Amino acid sequence: MLRAYTAAAVRAAEQPLLDAGQGPALMRLAGHGLALGVVSLLRGRGRRVYGARVMLLIGSGNNGADALFAGAHLASQGARTTALLTSARTRADALAAFTRAGGRVLEVAPGPAGTLGSAGSAGSAGSAGSASTAGTPDTQGTAAFLREAELADVIMDGLLGTGGRGGLREPAAGVVAQLCKIRTRGALAGSGPAVVACDLPSGVDATSGEVYGPVLAADLTVTFGALKTGLVAAPGEQLCGAVSVVELGIAGHLGTPDVLRLEGSDLAAMLPRPESTDQKYTRGVAGIVAGSARYPGAALLSVAAASACGPGMVRYLGDPAVSAALHVRNPEAVCSAESPEDVRVQAWLAGPGVDGDSAQLGRARLAMASGLPTVVDAGALTLVGRAGQPGAAEQSQLVLTPHAGELSTLLARLGTERSRTDVEAAPVEAARQAARLTGATVLLKGPTTVVASPGGPTYTQGDGTPSLATAGSGDTLGGILVALLAMRAGRPPGIGGEPRDNLPATAALAAALHGRLGQDGAGAPLNAGMLAGRIPAVWAGLTR
Repeated sequence: MLRAYTAAAVRAAEQPLLDAGQGPALMRLAGHGLALGVVSLLRGRGRRVYGARVMLLIGSGNNGADALFAGAHLASQGARTTALLTSARTRADALAAFTRAGGRVLEVAPGPAGTLGSAGSAGSAGSAGSASTAGTPDTQGTAAFLREAELADVIMDGLLGTGGRGGLREPAAGVVAQLCKIRTRGALAGSGPAVVACDLPSGVDATSGEVYGPVLAADLTVTFGALKTGLVAAPGEQLCGAVSVVELGIAGHLGTPDVLRLEGSDLAAMLPRPESTDQKYTRGVAGIVAGSARYPGAALLSVAAASACGPGMVRYLGDPAVSAALHVRNPEAVCSAESPEDVRVQAWLAGPGVDGDSAQLGRARLAMASGLPTVVDAGALTLVGRAGQPGAAEQSQLVLTPHAGELSTLLARLGTERSRTDVEAAPVEAARQAARLTGATVLLKGPTTVVASPGGPTYTQGDGTPSLATAGSGDTLGGILVALLAMRAGRPPGIGGEPRDNLPATAALAAALHGRLGQDGAGAPLNAGMLAGRIPAVWAGLTR
């Protein structure tokens, strides 16, 4: 299981080592790990280190020093390394190590009105541990750096670290904007430089994942000490590429993670397996209230997905015409027009495709009030209220599964204005806010799915692919989740003593399984009707 921490938590964990005078050693260790990441990336592209062109963007903080130490290591192996210093203050020992190894130094100075100018003379001398750029051997500056970047193998982003706030300022912002254009041109031509981010891409908030452009998207992010929340949260995660962690010996000081992420081995341990003493009622019965005359497909997709997960039974309650269609596709489903109060299940799914159908909304309301774990999606989200209001139903057993637009609407109904754009900009905080307001677990769908619960852990899962962004995909997720809730109910504890009826963990499991359905097919077109058929093979691959 991956564990991610806030920037403040990582800095606090580093402090005892810094107080003990280990700062320079940690910086060299970080630089060495960063250099190894660049070496691995070069080799993965069929390139040798010797003769490779590596360009370094250097800021004034520790991130810039880490990058300079990495550049020194690469230069010692024969790479042609060129650093652009975007500040007059650079850590002296790092700059000295870089130049001793043969690294070439350029500098940039702001022109009039904050525009980029040519290389300027050095600024005033820095504080202790910093060096002025006076006397640098090359004064061609920005223009020279950008010309060489067109031919580079790797660009290393060492501008902002975990202490950065907001986006880049000039002159660095202008340089990065130009590099983004160079990278785009290279991608269109099937070439161009790879980008390695030092700790995190500059402009990505280390704690929230919010993005403040311009940001140079990375192919690889080498982060130090521990994984940061912003690297596993949208939209920042989508700019990080692969992520590698360089251990600095701070694990014992980190405390409770801010965010968790299930990995393949966790999924294998959590997916339920039938036992020799099981029969269809003990295997888990999933109840589904979905579909309408206008949207019958939502019921078909959710029932197919739930059934493909292998519960003992799937019960569908709804319109007889929808039931007739279900019997053709999934004859094993038990369908009726009964009320949720009249049947026995271990978990409910309520809401997919329910649109103005008073009977189905009534069934959804009863399912949500049953006290059983209930997945609440689409039309049934209109039935969710603020926790603690007089007469409000207990909602702690609900798992809400909105997309960003639906969450914005829900929050507005609860008295909090947050636009869809705002939700997409900071989905972790938006999901946590919704969980606090409703008392329910919230699974916020998106490029990185967030699962938040009031007072409980937050999970983020980045297993999905863009091919899953299609109509009906959410109905499939709902079917998977209700099946897992039903099948895991009452089972013995799982990984780390985690109870099987743990709603956030099960929601994260469902999101991860659903995401992996889109990873197969080598880019072939995919629609939601194909997803249920992929579940058995993906499930088997995880548990094999």
